[in-house]
Amino acid sequence: MSKEHSGVLRAWESTMRKTQAAKKRANNIFGITSMANVTNNDLEDDTDKGVSISGEAYFAEKILPNGDYYTGQWYDNFPDGQGKYLWTDGCMYLGEWHKGKTMGKGRFSWPSGASYEGEFKTGYMDGTGTYIGSNGDNYKGKWVMNMKHGHGILNYSNGDCYDGEWRRGLQEGHGKYQWQNKNYYIGEWKNGVIFGKGIFVWSNGNTYDGYWEDGMPKGNGTYQWPDGSFYVGNWSKDPDEQNGTYYPSESSLAANLEWDPTTVYNELAGCKICVGERVSIMPSQKRLATWYSSKGGDKPRRMSVDGRVSVGVERPLDKMSLWENDGNSNGLRQVRRDLDCELLGIPHNDANPKFNLGLPLKAPKLEKRQGETISKGHRNYELMLNLQLGIRHSVGRPAPATSFDLKASAFDPKDKIWTRFPREGSKYTPPHQSYEFKWKDYCPVVFRTLRKLFKVDPADYMISICGDNALRELSSPGKSGSFFYLTDDDRYMIKTMKKSEVKMFLRMLSAYYNHVRSFENTLVIKYYGLHCVKLPGTTQKKVRFIIMGNLLRSDYTIHRRFDLKGSSLGRITEKNEFETDNTTILKDLDLNFIFKLQKA
Repeated sequence: MSKEHSGVLRAWESTMRKTQAAKKRANNIFGITSMANVTNNDLEDDTDKGVSISGEAYFAEKILPNGDYYTGQWYDNFPDGQGKYLWTDGCMYLGEWHKGKTMGKGRFSWPSGASYEGEFKTGYMDGTGTYIGSNGDNYKGKWVMNMKHGHGILNYSNGDCYDGEWRRGLQEGHGKYQWQNKNYYIGEWKNGVIFGKGIFVWSNGNTYDGYWEDGMPKGNGTYQWPDGSFYVGNWSKDPDEQNGTYYPSESSLAANLEWDPTTVYNELAGCKICVGERVSIMPSQKRLATWYSSKGGDKPRRMSVDGRVSVGVERPLDKMSLWENDGNSNGLRQVRRDLDCELLGIPHNDANPKFNLGLPLKAPKLEKRQGETISKGHRNYELMLNLQLGIRHSVGRPAPATSFDLKASAFDPKDKIWTRFPREGSKYTPPHQSYEFKWKDYCPVVFRTLRKLFKVDPADYMISICGDNALRELSSPGKSGSFFYLTDDDRYMIKTMKKSEVKMFLRMLSAYYNHVRSFENTLVIKYYGLHCVKLPGTTQKKVRFIIMGNLLRSDYTIHRRFDLKGSSLGRITEKNEFETDNTTILKDLDLNFIFKLQKA
């Protein structure tokens, strides 16, 4: 090894030891490495080894101020070609680069001992590759943007093995899972669990061939013993829904006919699907330090493995004095704006002035909630109390268990239940502070079954609608004249309906039920109840309403809302930037972004 090369490595190792000591004190592997800036003039004597031929790639060794180290081919201020990059936290990439991004074949290793070797695309593990975890897990197969996606084989460290299809990092599609004890399952998967049709084979020769749901038999299926005897029926963890027939074989006529199918569920409870090792930090999350040359007027380069803009991170341009001016920051702001436009794919001259990227980034404010809270004194306060009392009564009312196969009579529009709510209470209703009213449930069996089909817990449903928090009324009714109300947790929306609309909905209810039962991933809105409140007085006004799921509920803060119709005529909001907030409904011409998607 040459003296120059050993000197470079010693300098890098010394810097890395100091940086690792500081990071151990911070105890946070996800801490963001600040972008260090340096000119070649400052380091060319000690750290920048190589000969640059204008317009051609050359070999370089560089130690950056934050302690990172790169050795390999360099072109136009970027790693380009074969090269090795070592981060101070111990992560390392060795392989192909293209304009500062990991692109092609390479190997990424973590300080824990885990490694990935295979194809990369713009910083992501993407293509065919092998990941070996620090605990011994070994996955070989397809990847898309850091996730297992496509066919792959995962050998777990505990001896289990899965060979099949993956989707977004989870088993989905057809696959085989074999446990260490030689039990195995071959069939359909969904979201990482056994779901659909498949066969489970025990090491003792017993088999179950049928339908599954959430990792357990559910629906039609056959359990068979090695001697030929078998049990056929409808399977369910609910004893009321479990039914079937036991058929002994000729050689086992003296077998126990009182065999209990619940023993199968007890056996399967011990067959857990291994979760596997979680990757601590993805290659696409590793940043490259900024490097630029003062020679020849090279422009500063802000590099990251995946090339994305990091919102909320210190900008390298904030500490650069590359543009001298008389105190006016317009030139620097314009450069920032042009850089952001280029990285986001927005034409420089076409950036929407309503969302000017040149403006300073602001921390997001607390989200303004939609609608007006219905508190005491509100014109609809009594109606809200009636609605909550009625729903608590409907959902909490005892009812016999029903299967998903409903009779035609359950969809009859005449199948409705009227309940009177006097202020002093009755045998079936509690006392309350509102006025006396009547409550109607339309097709109660159907909607109770729909809530069960949509996996809605009755207690959670009542807490969302009938809890201590009030409903919120949206400020303006829709074009239909209906009013909309939101629950405090945004999970459910309540809409008032006309009598004619209720009649039409009840005529479609049977077809709707069959559709959502057949296509559980349908994007059709989910309905949970149809009710009516009959108010007191001479007019005895009736208010009919339907409860549905709120499609726009999100755990993330919504900063902008768009109503997109695919038209340009009149599709712009007549408000300036200062009049809009996160509840303003923007339109087609307000959307000035380019969405870059993968071909897949």
